[in-house]
Amino acid sequence: MSDLMEYDLAQLVLSNNSFGPQEIDKISSAISGDSGQFKVLKESVADLEVQQPRSPATAVRLGVCYFLMGRYSQAAETLGQGDGGAITQFYLGKCYFADGNYAEAKSSFESAATAGYEANACVLAISETERYLGNPAAALERLNGLSGAVEQTADYLYQRGACVSAMGGNPQEVVTYYERAVESDPEHPGALFGLAKETDRNGNDEDAVALYERAAMRFPSHVGTLLNLGVLYEDLGKFDRAIRCYQRILEIYPDHEQARLYMKDARASGDVMFDDNDDRDHDRMSQILNIPVSDFELSVRSRNCLQRMGIDSLGDLARTTEHELLASKNFGETSLVEIREVLAAKGLELGALAHDKPQHDAVYEPESLSDDERAMHDRPIHDLSLSVRSRKCMVRLGINTIGELLRRTGDELLECKNFGVTSLREVREKLGPMGLRLRGD
Repeated sequence: MSDLMEYDLAQLVLSNNSFGPQEIDKISSAISGDSGQFKVLKESVADLEVQQPRSPATAVRLGVCYFLMGRYSQAAETLGQGDGGAITQFYLGKCYFADGNYAEAKSSFESAATAGYEANACVLAISETERYLGNPAAALERLNGLSGAVEQTADYLYQRGACVSAMGGNPQEVVTYYERAVESDPEHPGALFGLAKETDRNGNDEDAVALYERAAMRFPSHVGTLLNLGVLYEDLGKFDRAIRCYQRILEIYPDHEQARLYMKDARASGDVMFDDNDDRDHDRMSQILNIPVSDFELSVRSRNCLQRMGIDSLGDLARTTEHELLASKNFGETSLVEIREVLAAKGLELGALAHDKPQHDAVYEPESLSDDERAMHDRPIHDLSLSVRSRKCMVRLGINTIGELLRRTGDELLECKNFGVTSLREVREKLGPMGLRLRGD
């Protein structure tokens, strides 16, 4: 379902039609491995966020979408405003599980079963929580209670393999279960992760990387998948890819200590590898990074977008992420493909040097502010009572407080889709009476 049209995906999120397991599976399949569809989901979610009043059914729809985007805490909070029905309880369980709250997850899955959610799915979910709670024997016993078609599903086969592994069973039996699970569903993230781990243990790095990469394409991605894939990338000297794996974890768990340490090591190792190159290679790379983008035959749309973003060289492009490009006005998938091809021809990738991008000084320095000023900066952005269009821009840019808004320039706000001069004037008019202004004003 990855070829789902943008309009259809937006409709799935924004319509008032039924919203159940089938619709959720369609959204999940559409965004897996497709940055364009993931962008559609984020924009649709931004539209859904500003709909008022928010009904319990809308809260459920929004909460599930947050979960698929990996925003687990926000998903759980939003689902808590839902109708308390079967889907609400089941996805609350998935949120708790993702955050490591296995006892609460089990309780929610049990509530989902009572509320009428698909019985086998609930049993499988409860079995997994029992395994993570340290009781794989009980988990396996619960699986033994299932019969019929469910025994041939990827989730069932994966859970059995994981239980056998946790109980120290025959490794070949574990691999067989995982392989059968992948045959049943080639994109099952758990089975791919388990099979990748076993492959990695046997020293087959190439196949392990391929399996981890397939698992990482599913959303939300398993932290273990991204960590292990990052480590393998480091072993292969692909430090830029390793860093991207760790960045994905930190976007969801900013305080994830292991990912933060791995990120630091990957950056340091990447720098050492670069420093160890001879001067000739260093000069050659510098020359490539300094090639102006105007040397390439780009479409007018791509050229204009890059000019607005202040991107002049291949080095500037390599320091820019796909997300930053796609957030720019009139920059779509066609332009993204075009830019990727330009960089690939020179052995570069988007975002590969994102960590080298100079950081702008922030206006908000808590230690230099008075208590009243700090309180003003910490006020939620909705206190400005902005129009719907302006509010959507704030959501898309991840601006939650007035202080975060003050760190942006007018030009940065204008780069957001559907945010024009009228919206910028509105923001300045709202800030003016408060004695505040945007950075650079």
